[in-house]
Amino acid sequence: MLPIIFVFPIIQLVILSFAATHDVKNIALAVLDQDRSSTSRLLVSKLTASGYFTLAGMPLSDNEGFELIEKDAADVFLTIPPHFERDVMKKQPTQLQVQVNAINGQKAGLAASYAGEVFQSFGKELMANISPNFMAVGSATTRTNQTPQTIQTPTRYWYNPSLDYKTFMVPGILGELVAMLVLILSAMNVVREKEIGTIEQINVTPIRKWQFILGKLLPFLFIGLFDLALGLTVGKLLFYIPLEGDLWLVFAFCVANIFAVLGIGFFISNFADTQQQAMFIAWFFMVIFILMSGLFTPIESMPEWAQAMTIPNPIAHFVTVMRLVLLKGSGWADIRYNFFVMIGLGVLFNALAVWTYRKTA
Repeated sequence: MLPIIFVFPIIQLVILSFAATHDVKNIALAVLDQDRSSTSRLLVSKLTASGYFTLAGMPLSDNEGFELIEKDAADVFLTIPPHFERDVMKKQPTQLQVQVNAINGQKAGLAASYAGEVFQSFGKELMANISPNFMAVGSATTRTNQTPQTIQTPTRYWYNPSLDYKTFMVPGILGELVAMLVLILSAMNVVREKEIGTIEQINVTPIRKWQFILGKLLPFLFIGLFDLALGLTVGKLLFYIPLEGDLWLVFAFCVANIFAVLGIGFFISNFADTQQQAMFIAWFFMVIFILMSGLFTPIESMPEWAQAMTIPNPIAHFVTVMRLVLLKGSGWADIRYNFFVMIGLGVLFNALAVWTYRKTA
């Protein structure tokens, strides 16, 4: 039990933080170069040097390129037309054909977007090198008058300046792991008393139902807080996660969140007869909670009915608060809605747990 409580969450935090990313890299690129010029070779080198594409092959025809995509040996098939360099040097319109395997729609969209960015950057570099040659025949006054005025767009990224995906994911994963651990352990706890036969000994004592649930709740509350502190330490030392907000807000919300999650776990435990049954029921709800928590997909992108279903989702609130406080430095005014929702859910589910617990003499 001790490794499950203390070791497994840290291993999951480290592995998921490195593996769970929406960044698409190592896109297999096949290139049909019908121009075979220095400019076309430079374009291919720009694509592979971008860090997103790896050269999977240089087919000699369209059919060979299609075969690479059909065999999943290539994700993107780029065709460079004949006379590509000549048209570029003469500033004539030229077209590049990009065909993308769209079985994975998200990966296909990002691959096309990455390729478009490289093409635009490549075109600007070529124009910067070609324009002076064309303008050199004019006078200094002519060059000055014909130089186009470009719009400069400086960009500043707030809260995650380096655009490191781990900075975005680690707080959310940590909140999800703490809630998941507490829910599964609490769901199995009362059932274990039934399986080993100690529940009858508890039932004949003068202890009241709410006292029994409270006694079960407190140890898991401390375990959850300890796991949160341990996870924050690992996140700071290993992933350099910023701690912009007040940590007392994080721990205060964790108490409210665990209070609600434990109520759900004990409510499940009252209706389960075996630990295996309790684990399956808890995992059923946990999968729904995780997938609809905003951890991997934005809640704002969900349909309205799905967004409404995230209101009683404790993990969704935990993920939101962790990111708000740790990354943005949000205060009490920004998280009080989530806090009061958790208090309400905690009162509701713990009351149901006390009410449904059958204590017979």
